[in-house]
Amino acid sequence: MKWVAIAVGVLVALVVLVVAIGWLLPVNHRVTREATFRASPSQLFVLITDVDAFPSWRSKVTSVQHDTTTAGAKRFREIGSDGSILYEVEDALPDQRLVTRIVDPRLPFGGGWTFEIVPVDPGRTTLRITENGEVYNPIFRFVSRFVLGHHATIDGYLRDVGKRFGESGSAPI
Repeated sequence: MKWVAIAVGVLVALVVLVVAIGWLLPVNHRVTREATFRASPSQLFVLITDVDAFPSWRSKVTSVQHDTTTAGAKRFREIGSDGSILYEVEDALPDQRLVTRIVDPRLPFGGGWTFEIVPVDPGRTTLRITENGEVYNPIFRFVSRFVLGHHATIDGYLRDVGKRFGESGSAPI
C-alpha cells in the first residue's frame, strides 16, 4: 500500500509540474518552416487553395466542409485526425501568398498561418509557412512545446506537399 501511495504522489507531482511549466510558457508562439518543390508558383497556389482537394493529398484531412454562415468571408472546416477545425481565409494573393486563421473559439488552440510562395528558378518554388499560434490550455502548451514541437504541423504539411509533387524526400528547413 505504501508503494501505491508513493506512485500516486509522484504522478500527482508530475501533473502539477507539467501544469506549472505550461502556465509559465507564453500562450503565443511563432514558427516558420520552408521547403522547395519542383512546381511553379501557380501549381503551389492552386494546391494550397483548393480546399475540396485537401482529402486527396493531406494525410490528416479526411473531409472538408464549406461554411456559408459568414457573408463575404471564405470559411471551411477541415475534419480529420486533428479533429474538426474551422478556418477563414484572411488574404489571398494568387501565386504569392495565402493567409488563413482558425476561427473556432471552442478549440484549446488558435492562430493563423501565412503561406508565402517564392519562385527559386524555372520549375522550382519555395513554400514558406509561418504559424502564429496560440495554445490556451497550459497542459497543451507544455505538450506543444516539449513533446510535439510547435513546428510539427507545418512539417507534416510540407511533407504532404512534397508527396503530392512526387518528392517524398522533401524535408522542411
